[in-house]
Amino acid sequence: MADQHRSELLMLRVHFTPDDVARVRVAAGPDPLWEIVNSFQGLFQGGDAGSFGLWRQLVRPCLGGPGDRLLAGLLPGRGYFPDFLTPAPSGGRELAAGLDTVLGTSTAVLRRDLTLLAASPHRRRPLPDRARSLADGESEALRQLGSALHGYHGRAIAPFWPQICAQVDADRAARARAVLAGGADGLLASFAPVLRWRWPVLEADYPVDREVRLHGRGVVLQPSFFCTRTPITLAFPAADWTPVLVYPVEHTPHWVSSGSRQGTELGALLGGTRAAILEDVVTGRTTGELAARFGISGAAASQHTAVLRRAGLLLSVRRSRYVLHTITQVGIALLEARPGPSV
Repeated sequence: MADQHRSELLMLRVHFTPDDVARVRVAAGPDPLWEIVNSFQGLFQGGDAGSFGLWRQLVRPCLGGPGDRLLAGLLPGRGYFPDFLTPAPSGGRELAAGLDTVLGTSTAVLRRDLTLLAASPHRRRPLPDRARSLADGESEALRQLGSALHGYHGRAIAPFWPQICAQVDADRAARARAVLAGGADGLLASFAPVLRWRWPVLEADYPVDREVRLHGRGVVLQPSFFCTRTPITLAFPAADWTPVLVYPVEHTPHWVSSGSRQGTELGALLGGTRAAILEDVVTGRTTGELAARFGISGAAASQHTAVLRRAGLLLSVRRSRYVLHTITQVGIALLEARPGPSV
């Protein structure tokens, strides 16, 4: 994995053919393994304090066991990390399926990736004691790796999974609107300024100069909550897999605490307009669209969405000249549990 943390960024260029444009897709949701890797690499960084400062404060005291030390040796804060830790997305949000793929990695790939890690100039920690056993594909070493990944996920990712999914779902809603408005061209253009689309090349700032030619395979655009600043792609993607380009999603302030505050303002939700707005944002709506659909002013629509947002029921993300509102899993659960229409 190329280093996404250097200050002197060069360029990643992804070359498309017409067939590739037709085969572009956005992944169905956050991928647990990418979130593990990206979050672990950023856990001890000082940047993005507004987005991740509180999360780091909560997670760091929970770490320090043998499994975490194993991951620290495999996942340096900058530079290359082994491709086999982030295999092709399964199209779902299940950790177990991803771990099965990791633990089934061939010995040839294990040796290749760990050899590259050992040679990385940015590696500051020694390789873990189990590196040789991992490279040889020994079952006990792989079991320990699976346990380490699962344990870290349980402490650092799982408690925040609803908020992570809500942020990624909001991003996907924005991408869906871009497709409806401009097709695949509009989708690829919607990633600016992180990704810059100029047919036939999608380019981005990157730690190294890298050319990726899709050759008709298409590309999976994988949103990642813990990816920051620049996109990421595998150093050695498997020839029989569709290439994956991981990109950062936007973060709303106070995302860590939004899930725990969901019940504090539910009393303010009485009234038909807010209930109707909550139902309407299931597919994503802008403030202007909500105002037009319900015959209210833009200021009133903003006030209603602010109450819903503070209650943890919807998420608001700014996209260029508009703010897009989407429902959260908490909001969906509330609608499904409601015995009848609000009055």
